[in-house]
Amino acid sequence: MKYRLTCLCLLITLAILPACEKFEFRGFISSYETVNERFNQSMTWNRAHPVREVFLTENNYLIYTMGDSHVGGTKNLNTFFQAARDDGAAATVMVGDLTTGHQADYETFASLLPDQETLLTFPLVGNHDLYFDGWKQYYSIFGFSTYAFVIHTPAGSDLFLCLDSGGGTLGTDQLAWLKNILETRRENYRFCMVFTHNNIFRLRPTTSTNPFVEEIRVLLDLFLRHRVEMVVTAHDHKRNTDNLGQTTHIIMDALSDDCPNAGYLKIYIQPGGVDFDFIDL
Repeated sequence: MKYRLTCLCLLITLAILPACEKFEFRGFISSYETVNERFNQSMTWNRAHPVREVFLTENNYLIYTMGDSHVGGTKNLNTFFQAARDDGAAATVMVGDLTTGHQADYETFASLLPDQETLLTFPLVGNHDLYFDGWKQYYSIFGFSTYAFVIHTPAGSDLFLCLDSGGGTLGTDQLAWLKNILETRRENYRFCMVFTHNNIFRLRPTTSTNPFVEEIRVLLDLFLRHRVEMVVTAHDHKRNTDNLGQTTHIIMDALSDDCPNAGYLKIYIQPGGVDFDFIDL
């Protein structure tokens, strides 16, 4: 009975926190900033730092992708970066929950980041990264969490879209940005892939960052109409693959040292298509 009352109290607390602007622990459970505020800060950064374009001489290339490292522990993160270097990856994409939100964990993560001249890293924010007023730390290190990058090869150019779903929704401004890019730029590229933390197809019930049904419908329609080949997410800590039309929706295992099924994802891009492998640690 005591356990049930404790769970009930926790659920009630979680339900009322977003509306309680002056709650003492607001930075622990949720972000101080709204998703629109984070998006607009990302756009300010993007205007000062032009979209990164990567030019390759080979037609085939690799993207290493991970999520939920929850630093803290650093063993699996170091293994991931070293494997990407050894494999000659064109880039790594880190789809959120990189830290627990604490300043010390951000400092640890930043100290482990490879030199961008030797290995490109593209970060995204997750819900845990926003805890403890974590967005300020994230922004001071990375600068953006909504952006695009392009990889050019002799056989074609590919578009990668990185989205902030750390609070459970893209928000109105970011969704409009995504629609505009897909409607005006998608046809200029061979393949298009989307990376974000919060997965659309949920494997388990949670009390945080549950996506809005209306937003899911809009996103699935956009991905179908604009031929998005792959959507890569994390958050649920358990791998899963679903196909809807031509779009493959992937949930990755967590990279965290504490995860018994820790792993990451390798994405293979070739002129004939896109493929992937789950890598166990």
